[in-house]
Amino acid sequence: MTASEYTAYVNTLPGWVREMGVTIVSVTDEEVIAEWTVEQKHHQGYGIVHCGVIETVASVGAAFVALGRKQRVVGLENTTSFIRAVREGRLRAVARPVTRGRTTQVWGVEILDAEHKLVAKGQVRLLCLDEERALG
Repeated sequence: MTASEYTAYVNTLPGWVREMGVTIVSVTDEEVIAEWTVEQKHHQGYGIVHCGVIETVASVGAAFVALGRKQRVVGLENTTSFIRAVREGRLRAVARPVTRGRTTQVWGVEILDAEHKLVAKGQVRLLCLDEERALG
């Protein structure tokens, strides 16, 4: 599957990404870009944005890499540092691989606002499993 086919495919999947109105703009094995407009559904209890997108874009990138190896990925660890509180506006997440190993991958993610100010920064570690291995 090409990067553009995979990008289109990910945007059609049911679940969290679609429900949150996140658009995966592009996917390669070197970078994933996603964008969304902050709405109330993106807020945590204090009315500022919750950055669940960090795990999503890292997982999308790692899954694209794993697809070519006939593998799937599952998250092992997710750390996020919130830099700036956001209540509204357009955000962009950019994920890049730190390592794309055979058994684990690590992806770093930055979320930026429309003025390119850093909103949050995170890192996700994922386990790579062969396609035939059960996920649960």
